[in-house]
Amino acid sequence: MHKILVLYYSHKGAVEALAQAVARGIDSVPGAEALLRTVPRVSTVCEATEADVPSQGPPYATLEDLRNCAGLALGSPVRFGNMAAPLKYFWDGTIAPWLSGELSGKPAAVFTSSGSLHGGNETTLLSMMLPLFHHGMMLLGLPYSHPELSTTQAGGTPYGASHVSGMNGDPILSEDEIVLARALGKRLAEAALKLQTGRS
Repeated sequence: MHKILVLYYSHKGAVEALAQAVARGIDSVPGAEALLRTVPRVSTVCEATEADVPSQGPPYATLEDLRNCAGLALGSPVRFGNMAAPLKYFWDGTIAPWLSGELSGKPAAVFTSSGSLHGGNETTLLSMMLPLFHHGMMLLGLPYSHPELSTTQAGGTPYGASHVSGMNGDPILSEDEIVLARALGKRLAEAALKLQTGRS
């Protein structure tokens, strides 16, 4: 089984819902298995700490998860058109795998959720791509062969899966958002398997 890491940070549950839809797309590909991981919150108070194990949801991601994955789906809520601080903090700590090139050549994809339709989804997706490019990963988006990209009234971009949660942070995905998130996971898993086969 080739593990595809689904790494995300979710504040109100919307990004987590997208992560689960992406994971279902990954799991639909024979030979691929989604590995869900999250990151702890960060605080401006130096003494504030999170427990080593989250009280609910998936475990926190480790550098070993990155090293051992065949591909990566990365998700964050929108924070003023950028990825959330906890996810940025995690990537700032990935110098060792960057120096060794352990992620180079692996496929990756990104997904996000915002409170409004034009709330910075696409810039956030692009901001998440930057560290992945620096790690030498190969970025995948969603092609317009998915008709939902042209008809969605909610989330969905060619840069990656997205969700529009509204100002109250509704985590319920629309049908188009679900279809596109699953399609992204499936596309990522298929690419990872093809690349793994080419290496063996």
